[in-house]
Amino acid sequence: MNQSTNSIIIKGARQHNLKNINLDIPRDQFVVITGLSGSGKSSIAFDTIYAEGQRRYVESLSSYARQFLGLMEKPDLDYIEGLSPAISIEQKSAARNPRSTVGTVTEIHDYLRLLFANIGKPHCWICNKPIQKQTVQQIVDTVCNLNKNSRIYILAPIIRGKKGQHKGIFSDIRREGFLRVRVDGKIFHVEDRINLNKNVLHHIEVVVDRLILDGEYQERLTESVELALKVGSGSLIMHDLNKKKDHLFSEHFGCTEHPEASLDELSPRMFSFNSPYGACQKCDGLGSQMNIDPNLLVPDKSKSLIQGAIVPLGEQPRGNWYGEILKSLAKHYNFNFTTPWVKIDPKIRKILLYGTGKDTLKMEYSSKRWSGTYTGGWEGAI
Repeated sequence: MNQSTNSIIIKGARQHNLKNINLDIPRDQFVVITGLSGSGKSSIAFDTIYAEGQRRYVESLSSYARQFLGLMEKPDLDYIEGLSPAISIEQKSAARNPRSTVGTVTEIHDYLRLLFANIGKPHCWICNKPIQKQTVQQIVDTVCNLNKNSRIYILAPIIRGKKGQHKGIFSDIRREGFLRVRVDGKIFHVEDRINLNKNVLHHIEVVVDRLILDGEYQERLTESVELALKVGSGSLIMHDLNKKKDHLFSEHFGCTEHPEASLDELSPRMFSFNSPYGACQKCDGLGSQMNIDPNLLVPDKSKSLIQGAIVPLGEQPRGNWYGEILKSLAKHYNFNFTTPWVKIDPKIRKILLYGTGKDTLKMEYSSKRWSGTYTGGWEGAI
């Protein structure tokens, strides 16, 4: 490999205050240009390297495309070689947005999403083999592998994450003869008055069939799958009522060995961390998570609850709202709120920090200003 492909070669650069500078800059490395103010850092980086790289790229385009781009002037130099199309990021004070990256600032991310959606080849996340189209029989076989007597819905997705009231969609569903729809996870009759918030993303699926996997159901299941794929434009959702879980199937993308590994057709929003369809479900696309350290909430484990072992709650004098809650919790779960934190049962400590969940308790509260009874759950200190 010759030198010109390994580095950017500059000879006789005289742009602005540069005085016949000769320079070799290695390619495929992170290079930093430093120096005193006025020494020519910007002149060599922006007015010479970037300007010539951008000028050559624009000149390679058609005359129609060039009319929309400003052609930069040729910098004053004798020779430059080894350039690639250049990108320059303007130095500016931007808003502190955790979703902002080099890709979003330069707007390259938008083009990459289009590129990946068009040339991407999805693979199964279980066996890492390329995902192929699923046949009706493969979908039926997968559903038949569920536990016997499972109750399922066969749903045809019509709207997937789109804003609007979609009144015309419900009229079309009613006209096609279907009786039920699932809107944002809830089942409605098509004759019900369904008012949707036009500013919220909605999911609308047609309930094609309701089945119990018992007896001779394969023929009916096959017909329902074929109809759902037709109505849902090649996709269907099988909802397991017993496990309350959705399974997505698609004629477009599905693993032949693991039919449960199905995907929708690739679209740009799948590659955007700003979209709920492309963002990580754990961090919501931010790239980081905020967690609470229980050791910081309870720094002194020798203290009891009434002494303020849980720092955010503080000490709990008689008549205090949280004090009454702790007394009610102690009565309900049979522990003493004067016991040091380290001696409380670990299960009780978990309830105090993370809440009672679905378990409810009765709390009596009495003070000079208010008294009464509350029945409900404890959300926890975290």
